Amino acid sequence: MTTSPAPDTATLAPARAGGNFRWIICTLLFFSVALNYIDRTILGIMKDPLSQAFGWGEGDFSNIVAANQIAYAFGYLFNGWLMDKIGIKRGLPIAVFVWSLASAAHGLCAVFLPAAGVVADKAAVWTFFTIPASVLGFMACRVVLGLAQGANFPAAIKCVAEWFPQKERSLATGLFNTGSNIGAIVCAVAIPFLLRYVNWYSIFYITGALGVLWLVAWWFLYESPEKHKHLSASERAYILAGQPKPDVAPVAPQAPRPKITWLSLFAYRPVWAYVIAGILAGPVWNTYQYYMPDFLKTQFPLDLQATGNWTSLFYIFAIFGGIIGGWLAGWLLGKGWSVNAARKVTMLVCALAVVPIFLVPYVPAVWLAVVIFGLAGSAHQGWSANLFSFVSDTMPKQTIGAVVGLGGFVTYFTGGVVAIGIGQVKTLTGSYSLVFATYALTYLVSLLAIQLLVPRIGQKT
Repeated sequence: MTTSPAPDTATLAPARAGGNFRWIICTLLFFSVALNYIDRTILGIMKDPLSQAFGWGEGDFSNIVAANQIAYAFGYLFNGWLMDKIGIKRGLPIAVFVWSLASAAHGLCAVFLPAAGVVADKAAVWTFFTIPASVLGFMACRVVLGLAQGANFPAAIKCVAEWFPQKERSLATGLFNTGSNIGAIVCAVAIPFLLRYVNWYSIFYITGALGVLWLVAWWFLYESPEKHKHLSASERAYILAGQPKPDVAPVAPQAPRPKITWLSLFAYRPVWAYVIAGILAGPVWNTYQYYMPDFLKTQFPLDLQATGNWTSLFYIFAIFGGIIGGWLAGWLLGKGWSVNAARKVTMLVCALAVVPIFLVPYVPAVWLAVVIFGLAGSAHQGWSANLFSFVSDTMPKQTIGAVVGLGGFVTYFTGGVVAIGIGQVKTLTGSYSLVFATYALTYLVSLLAIQLLVPRIGQKT
């Protein structure tokens, strides 16, 4: 049975915020995401020097990457619940501290270098099912890194839901999410430069220390909007008045609040919509990260430096997509559109912008391929900003971390399966054509699923 639409409380918020402190909080989230991606992508940038130093083969490196991806999926799942349990004020800095330690711990694996004269990497006492000790060491570090980093996005989305009125959430999400692209660009440019002057293990110590600087900033700047001493009364009223009513039936005033479990979340249609979109469209971004450079290098005669330069350009494109996708929904809301129309029209624009991706195997020039990749990558970031906001549009605040964590788990777990499938397709066909043709449609199918399950945001289902 369908009830009448809930009022759009975003439109009831004061017209002017009377301050901009909430954007300082958004900046903190931006840097946490940037650090997340620096610590995550550094291994790929240093693949060749590490493989040469330890004598790794492709299988050794793949084992390390696989360990990180699986750990990240489970980290997303459990940390979403943890952020709801202990709150982001304590939860996010704990996660950053742990993953910074894990990043720095990679440098300690230098003990396994044959030249170190301490432990022979292939010694029987340090091997397990023929896996070298150095690989086991890096796998352990990447598991801890992935488990802790899985807290970042659930915490960030929960933070945006608390600090921003509904009409600004997709923009705030798009802005902090650009940290992923900035982190990837900084990593691609800075790591090769630093390797000219310092050892590889010193790089890990440096990146680990960056997390400590972020922790200091968080300690001095963060508090909930209800308690923050530096937040003006008018901006606090602007934030709190813009909080939406969820699309779930309210609990009776005298009834005890029900316990939130992962299984109980599946009673809500918005959760199904979010999970389906994560399964279909979520793994696409990881494909760009891990397979686009290989595609460019093999499709066009490029050396490693040129491949890196074109890949960096892709991430620059993606920055604008996340910001524009977030801004568009907010602009439409400001024009009087409903949350339902603004969110879904913006996601439709993003879904349509991905469609040309099926053309990249057939274009004659690398610049044209990168433009198409950039358009699709930008659209993905804009899509993600609005999909994350869709969760805060439709679910109670006490469940947001758990829902985002659940969606992240299915996205990255599916991404691992998809990666295996991509390898099989490439082996059998020698091309990525089928992969990109599939991706051209996944966003449209995802949006159709969202529409069928949640016909109107702001209406109880």
